[in-house]
Amino acid sequence: MNEETMNLAIRKFLKRVGVTSQREIEQAVRGAIAAGRIKGDESLSVRMTLEVAELGIRHVLEDTVALE
Repeated sequence: MNEETMNLAIRKFLKRVGVTSQREIEQAVRGAIAAGRIKGDESLSVRMTLEVAELGIRHVLEDTVALE
C-alpha cells in the first residue's frame, strides 16, 4: 500500500462528494422554494452515509442546514 497514493485518492473522492453534494442540495432547495414546498427560512435535517463494502464500514453523519 502506498500511503500517499491512498491519501490523494481519498481526498479527491471527498472533494467530489462535497462539491456534488452541495450542488444537489442547492438545486433541490431552489426547486422546493419555487414549487412552494418550503419557504426558504427552514432548517433542513441532512444525513450522509459513507459505505466501503470491502472494509465493512458504514458511517452516518447527521446535521442540520439552516437556510437563513
